[in-house]
Amino acid sequence: MEFKVATYEFRFRTRGEGDILDVTDRVADAVSKSGVKEGIANVFVTGSTAAISTMEYEPGLIEDLPRALERIAPKVETYKHHLRWGDDNGHSHVRATIIGPNVTVPVRRNTPVLGTWQQIVLIELDTRPRERTLVVTVMGSE
Repeated sequence: MEFKVATYEFRFRTRGEGDILDVTDRVADAVSKSGVKEGIANVFVTGSTAAISTMEYEPGLIEDLPRALERIAPKVETYKHHLRWGDDNGHSHVRATIIGPNVTVPVRRNTPVLGTWQQIVLIELDTRPRERTLVVTVMGSE
């Protein structure tokens, strides 16, 4: 068996804060193209005001998550980031730090291993629309 590493990049345009995109199909395509049969796939978003996670991608949770994040890191707080840079997205940075920029999923039989109701999502946390780059690195045996 040979060890293989393959990296893919995808770009997404978001609508701004609270936009949650299901990127599961893109990740699955990358895994499939990689030829890796058994291993892992790491999904990483570049930028400090976006995050990657897994969730059940359904309308109720798509509404619940931003509301929960508002309770954890409210927009109305005074953030030192705002004072230092004159920005309005200190809460975005805090939220992205809490959730994190990446997730790693197992790969089995050339397919990401996810639960029945589990999707991989890109979460836009910045206050304006952005173009995001998703980097998928697939590693394992062929």
